[in-house]
Amino acid sequence: MNNLEGLAKLIRYYSLVSTTEAGSGHPSSSLSGADLMTGLLFGGAFRYDLDNPRDRNNDRLIFSKGHASPLFYAIWAAAGAVTEKELLTLRKFGSPLEGHPTPAFRYTEAATGSLGQGLSIGLGMALNAKYLDKLPYRTYVLLGDSEMTEGSQWEAMELAAYYKLDNLVGIMDVNRLGQRGETMYGHDLSVYEQRIAAFGWEPIVIDGHAMPEVLSAYEKAARTKIKPVMIIAKTLKGKGVSFIEDRNGWHGKALKKDELARALAELGPVDKTVRHAIPKPEDLRPAEQHVQQVRPVSYSGEKPVATRHAYGSALVRIFPRFPDMVVLDAEVSNSTFSELFKTAHRERFFEMFIAEQNMVGAALGLSLRGKVPFVSTFAAFLTRACDQIRMSRYSEANIKFCGSHAGVSIGEDGSSQMGLEDLAMFRAILDSVVLYPSDAVSAEKLVEEMAKHSGISYIRTTRKDTPILYRSDEAFRIGGCKVLKSSKDDVAVVVAAGITLHEALKAYEELKKEGMLIRVIDLYSVKPVDAATLALAADDAGAVITVEDHYAEGGLGEAVRSALAGHPAPVHSLAVRKMPVSGKPDELLDYEEISKDAIINVVREIKGARKTGRTAGRKTR
Repeated sequence: MNNLEGLAKLIRYYSLVSTTEAGSGHPSSSLSGADLMTGLLFGGAFRYDLDNPRDRNNDRLIFSKGHASPLFYAIWAAAGAVTEKELLTLRKFGSPLEGHPTPAFRYTEAATGSLGQGLSIGLGMALNAKYLDKLPYRTYVLLGDSEMTEGSQWEAMELAAYYKLDNLVGIMDVNRLGQRGETMYGHDLSVYEQRIAAFGWEPIVIDGHAMPEVLSAYEKAARTKIKPVMIIAKTLKGKGVSFIEDRNGWHGKALKKDELARALAELGPVDKTVRHAIPKPEDLRPAEQHVQQVRPVSYSGEKPVATRHAYGSALVRIFPRFPDMVVLDAEVSNSTFSELFKTAHRERFFEMFIAEQNMVGAALGLSLRGKVPFVSTFAAFLTRACDQIRMSRYSEANIKFCGSHAGVSIGEDGSSQMGLEDLAMFRAILDSVVLYPSDAVSAEKLVEEMAKHSGISYIRTTRKDTPILYRSDEAFRIGGCKVLKSSKDDVAVVVAAGITLHEALKAYEELKKEGMLIRVIDLYSVKPVDAATLALAADDAGAVITVEDHYAEGGLGEAVRSALAGHPAPVHSLAVRKMPVSGKPDELLDYEEISKDAIINVVREIKGARKTGRTAGRKTR
């Protein structure tokens, strides 16, 4: 016990000196959790191979309370994995010890700091251990009391209870004070206890600074079966330094050098040589997965098929080649057609119910344990999880997203169901891939390309059945496009994808009867975009028309204009610009001026303007 108390003092010392050296950080938040983390790592509950942080058998530790990163780095220093010299690079440019944990630091499980996401990530890791790899590792998540007002935490809690994740342990550092004052419930731990129990978890209430209680809590958590466990620990912010302990106004403030001297004097002598070994886990292996050949895509072309249906078919078809796949859906699998995968491989399908933020966080946890998660829901509902999607990129996630029911073309369901911002959202993610197929063949081929690709990718699928455009042996690559109609006499280039590509092809046939030809390009890869093909087409035709069932901001049109920046050819953008309403799909395409008739009108304007030597009337945006 004395050894653990000495380690806790050393960890507090490291948290203080590193933040003072940095001139910023969160020492007070780190001090409150020092005893909890000392007891976890060095009290015998935690199993971890320090030399192999990615060992599949290691227990996982997620700092959902990411601003307590000085504590996170300090515990690994106390374990002997980080030197004090390295600790003093905290928050400095080029240091892996960033202001909030990221994978730049080798012991980080997931990037955190946008509060309220860690429990969802832990849920994904616990699902992997219990149902997929079937390994005995446990996932621990350090939580702050402030972040327990975030809804995604409670989404994670109800799903963890539903899946009986007795390998998931939350550790709530209830230090009473948030960034600007007292938290919602302060030190009233009974409120947390009642609510957590109501969600189907086993609550364990302790004094977070009494080491015997801390150790006992971890022992009880290890014995608990069927239920996940939440350790609810009463702590004091700034514990161990009298002039900041339990005092408001110290959040996110490093001690000045004279204040540090006072604080260290209060801590007393620190033994920097004190160590306590972390026991290693057993060397266990999950069942071996075998890669197999997949059957080819096969569509007769006799009847239309919705790309959302092709998405579900593709998941089933490609699974033998990608046996690490897992599929998550938010209670709309009969609309996204991920239910086809559920029927074929129920053990690798997780129903996440209507809790999209948690679904994305859980997908990240699964991804970080080596799985390839495909996540599907209506495109509109993925916007709820924008922060989780954004943060997953900083964890170097390998997640495949599918948004169905995109655009006004879904029809009568109305604006709340119409994904009209999704392309913009996913295009804004660093290094993301954004795909928008127009028929079943391209949808299947692109789902397979997503599975091959490492990183975040998004595929947008359509509700309506659409004609088959491509032969089943047609190849599709990320970053490509398809030129479907072309001649040396093209008046303009029409660039479209999804439902509007079919409108462009209808416009082509009508304009052809009038003696006007247009080049039609299927821009199925919205990011990365095939700039070379677009530039060549603009050179040949002299004008470009983009048409998309998405808002003008951030969508296909802006992707094309960015690719053609500096090119003299004008770009005319047809996009959703009016308040969406309910109606039949064709009515709505006409209403928003993204139908074949709208395309024909712009082509006529361009042709007429050339005859008179003036600029076409349609605004270039």
